Amino acid sequence: MNSEFMEALVTIEKDKGIDKEVILEAIEQALITGYKRNFNSAQNVRVDIDRELGTIRVFARKDVVEEVFDARLEISLEEAKKINPLYELDDVVEIEVTPRDFGRIAAQTAKQVVTQRVREAERGIIYSDFIDREEDIMTGIVQRQDHRYIYVDLGKVEALMPINEQMPNESYQHNDRIKAYITKVEKTTKGPQILISRTHPGLLKRLFELEVPEIYDGAVEIKSVSREAGERSKISVYAENEEIDPVGSCVGPRGQRVQTIVNELKGEKIDIVRWSEDPKKYVANALSPSKVLKVTVNEEEKMTQVIVPDYQLSLAIGKRGQNARLAAKLTGWKIDIKSETEAEELGLYQAGEELSDEQEDWGDIATDDNFESTSTDDVASWLDEEE
Repeated sequence: MNSEFMEALVTIEKDKGIDKEVILEAIEQALITGYKRNFNSAQNVRVDIDRELGTIRVFARKDVVEEVFDARLEISLEEAKKINPLYELDDVVEIEVTPRDFGRIAAQTAKQVVTQRVREAERGIIYSDFIDREEDIMTGIVQRQDHRYIYVDLGKVEALMPINEQMPNESYQHNDRIKAYITKVEKTTKGPQILISRTHPGLLKRLFELEVPEIYDGAVEIKSVSREAGERSKISVYAENEEIDPVGSCVGPRGQRVQTIVNELKGEKIDIVRWSEDPKKYVANALSPSKVLKVTVNEEEKMTQVIVPDYQLSLAIGKRGQNARLAAKLTGWKIDIKSETEAEELGLYQAGEELSDEQEDWGDIATDDNFESTSTDDVASWLDEEE
């Protein structure tokens, strides 16, 4: 090694953010191991690298004793005083033992150490960058896939999307650009491992934050998300300012905001629900697009009983129970749905009973009036009518 090598370390320190002294200390430790291995030495040695010239010297360290039992580790007081009269018992004498061809070993070792340290530093930087992006979304490019993962290039690192995090209605091709939700960032021996998802409810939440300025600036708050990826999702929103319509903000002019998200999720239907601290209103709104006649609440069992018109029963329950299931996940309440006729037979509801205000009519999506909930089905039908 020479002064040019030392200058190279300075450059690495600036470019990679690795302390030069840390690298030099690591090289010195590696050279000690290399010396003992290549020269079959059991001596206690120290390697010193000149911080300016880059020259390397190896010193054998021996304890000063009265009687020598192991000449590789000890030196007599008499011999020590020949080197320096000031030596006393229990002092440590250093004797240079640098081999003639040690420079070749030193160069190889230094290269290995520097390469390893640079790699570790780069991995550390990538980990630091991505650990802050956990539970966020990023755009990546699909590289390849196997029976376990889709491999997505995020720029500095290749992320893994497991099969169970892939949307069932999507197929992924090489060079496809996709938005994905970062679920976990882990340190491994091979560097940081980034796990991503297209099915996580957090992806829907982040997409709304990107598309709806009122959510991004905090005027509208996302209270809850329930999702069955690729099929249907529900999201509840709230605005403390009564002059702001949270549902309308998420829908956007002519449904453009929510339609952008639907397109990103390849046609996944989204119900946008107005959140309410009143569980009756909240549960009723969550069952959108179904209409609700009455909601009864059992606080102890955290259960609600919902009565809907006969012709709305299948809509309230949804295909394979999906609508009711998503509403229950969204609100955190168990939901028991009964038709109007069944409720009358059980004495739970009387024909002609005044419609409760649990679920207010939100009207036509084309109006500027506030509404309690809407679905992308409604947006699509309204857009069709406009055309």
